Amino acid sequence: MSPIVALGELLWDLLPSGRQAGGATFNFAFHCHQLGHPAIIVSRVGDDDLGRELRQAVKRLGMSDEFIQTERGHPTGTVAVHVDEKGQPTFAIAENVAWDFFEWEPKLAELAKLARAVCFGTLAQRARRSRDTIGAFIPNTSEDCIAVCDINFRKPFLSKEVIDDSLRLADWLKVNEDEARELARALDAWPAEHLNGVGGYWRQRLLPTILSEKAVYAVTRGANGCVVGDVHQDIDLPGVRVPVVDTVGAGDAFTAALLTQTLEGKRLVDAARFANAYAAVVASKPGGTPTIAREEVERLL
Repeated sequence: MSPIVALGELLWDLLPSGRQAGGATFNFAFHCHQLGHPAIIVSRVGDDDLGRELRQAVKRLGMSDEFIQTERGHPTGTVAVHVDEKGQPTFAIAENVAWDFFEWEPKLAELAKLARAVCFGTLAQRARRSRDTIGAFIPNTSEDCIAVCDINFRKPFLSKEVIDDSLRLADWLKVNEDEARELARALDAWPAEHLNGVGGYWRQRLLPTILSEKAVYAVTRGANGCVVGDVHQDIDLPGVRVPVVDTVGAGDAFTAALLTQTLEGKRLVDAARFANAYAAVVASKPGGTPTIAREEVERLL
């Protein structure tokens, strides 16, 4: 089976419960792998103890470190994660770290040709080198490859130029409800105060013009579920009730589940239902890469 490729952050999440391999794109890749699809993380770690330990953590989770580069001029990335009483995280993201500098190399061109889907975010484009690598990788993919953009608004790393370029590269777009509002303001196109009618807006305005004909959008709303759609339909799903431990990585898990179920031939509505439940299970466990059996998801459905 052709791989799903994730381009971007690989780092240590410094959680209240301890250190855990993380980063939005790595979380996504892990959940694709956990759901039975070969997945590859393309990133960079430092030539330091944290980097070597992070490689081992990736391999312990059953994934390859073949496309994890080594950076000798900057340290392995870390994010201090604070979780409030409702399980909502805030992040203090270290700057000028190894994953900011993952670079183009010839073997990435071969990987791009093989990719069944590729996921990238906007945070991983805060530095010029990693942004250029993402911009070079996606045009090398096949016409059938699905390019998934996860908009990550992490202040102060906001750039309209990066957003515009990312939307031009993407087939699918995933945001949370706060990011949907920010994106609308950044595009100066939709001065909405809330998300009522968001599906119709995305379907009628953004999908046909900014993204490709195979476009899918997803807006996650935490405990309130999600809105998912394409140029033909909007699917509004309520939240799935679970005892929340923390929501770290739940959005990344949602994207992975939505994509893998679609690649398995599921209807978009069924893929969205599964993704909604899968993300809820992730939120009921600590950290962004918990072990989850499909049976746990099926029980919620």
